[in-house]
Amino acid sequence: MYVARQRMIQEVKKVARAMVLLLDNLGVDFATLGTEEWCCGDHQLRLGEKGLFETLAEHNISLFKKFDADSIVTISPHCYNTFKNDKPYSDADLHVQHYTQFVAEAINNSKLELPKTIDKRVTYHDPCFLGKRNEIYDAPRHILESINGLEFTEMNRTKENSFCCGGGAGRVWTEDATPEKRPSINRIREALDLNVEVIATACPFCVATLEDAVKVLDVEDKIVVRDILELLKEAI
Repeated sequence: MYVARQRMIQEVKKVARAMVLLLDNLGVDFATLGTEEWCCGDHQLRLGEKGLFETLAEHNISLFKKFDADSIVTISPHCYNTFKNDKPYSDADLHVQHYTQFVAEAINNSKLELPKTIDKRVTYHDPCFLGKRNEIYDAPRHILESINGLEFTEMNRTKENSFCCGGGAGRVWTEDATPEKRPSINRIREALDLNVEVIATACPFCVATLEDAVKVLDVEDKIVVRDILELLKEAI
């Protein structure tokens, strides 16, 4: 497989635990839906499985209504985009935020303190479904710039001109016979040229593809990939 599924699941679990720590720190009354929650259906829809997508959506919408949640905060930009923009979710009057929006608001309202220092040179990779699809550019950057000691450097291609990691629209699950030609390889090389220690992003699929590229290039001693939530966990 292009990305080993089990490794990606373990990485996503780490990010989810960091989100729970953050919500606890903020004193937020929250719950997860556990095994009752099904996939949002984003990749199924992009790959043409519209019937399966509609089944997943109907199930999830019924759960959201059952628990009458005030808001839904997603870790994945793909979930955010699907809940916000794709029918039938978009007709369900859901109040949905990507976690970077939620955290940036908490910082702006002085609800979140980040007392610890992270002395790292960091750049940021814009996930396509967060940036180009939904124009959420400022929130993740505001979070990074709020972390003490962190030296933030922009990539050469950013925001609406950012370069895809290659994992969207179901590509993260497909096999590529020429790993060296993956978009993620190109992106890691850009980050290496900036002489940064960390490439941060805010999408589990971007994390997976970029980490895979780091391994293919054998540069694990030069750069690491981190979700912004993992950096926040270190800064709290």
